[in-house]
Amino acid sequence: MRVLALETSTEFGSCALWQDGETLSADCPADAPHSMTLLPLAQRLLAAAQCDFAALDAIAFDMGPGAFTGLRVACGIAQGMAMALGKPTLPIGSLECMAHAAGGDRVLSLLDARMGEIYAGAFRASKTLGPQAAGTIQILKPEAIILPDDWPETDAVQVVGNALLAYPDLAGRFRHCRRLPQIRPHARNLAELAAQALVRGEGTDPALALPRYVRNNVARTLAERAAA
Repeated sequence: MRVLALETSTEFGSCALWQDGETLSADCPADAPHSMTLLPLAQRLLAAAQCDFAALDAIAFDMGPGAFTGLRVACGIAQGMAMALGKPTLPIGSLECMAHAAGGDRVLSLLDARMGEIYAGAFRASKTLGPQAAGTIQILKPEAIILPDDWPETDAVQVVGNALLAYPDLAGRFRHCRRLPQIRPHARNLAELAAQALVRGEGTDPALALPRYVRNNVARTLAERAAA
C-alpha cells in the first residue's frame, strides 16, 4: 500500500510517502511559496522511492486548521492528483498530526493562528484509530486555553505546538505538563495517520475534499486592527 501525504498548514511545508510500512519524507524549500514547491518536491520524492504516481493508493492532505492559503494549496493539489489518478483522498487534521507526533496518551495541540488566537485541540491516544479528539477543535484567545476537566495537570499530559513560543505565558500556566513547542504538523505523521485511515476504508471522493478552516474570517478589517 502506498499513500502520498501533502502538508502545508504552516510555513513549513512537507510531503511524505508511506509505502508498505516505511515512510520517506522531504521538506519544502523555505524561500518559495508552497504552491511553487510542493508538487515538484512530491515528484522528486516518488522518483527517489522508485514509485510511479499510478502506483499510489490514495492522496492524503492536511485539512487544517492552519494558514488559509497553505490549506488550499495542499487540498487543491491532492484533489487534482486524486481525480486524475482515480484514487481517494484522505483529509487528516493538523492538530491530530501534532498529537500523533507527540506520541503521548493525552496531548493538547496548540497551533499559532495569528491575530492573537490559537487553534486548540485535546486528544487521547488510540492504537487502532490514532489521536481521538477529547472535545471540539477550536480557535481561542490564549487566556481561554485550558485542559479538559478530567485531565490533571501532570507530566503525563503533553502540551505541544508553536503557540507555546508565540504566547510565553502558556508555559507558566502548564508548567506541570510536558511542553514540546518544537512539534508542528509534518507530512511524515500525516502519512502514518492516513495509512491507518485507508486500512479502515476511510478514503473519500476527491470531489468532496475540503479544508477545515475553523476560523471564518481570513483577516481583520482596518477597524478591527485599530480597536486591537
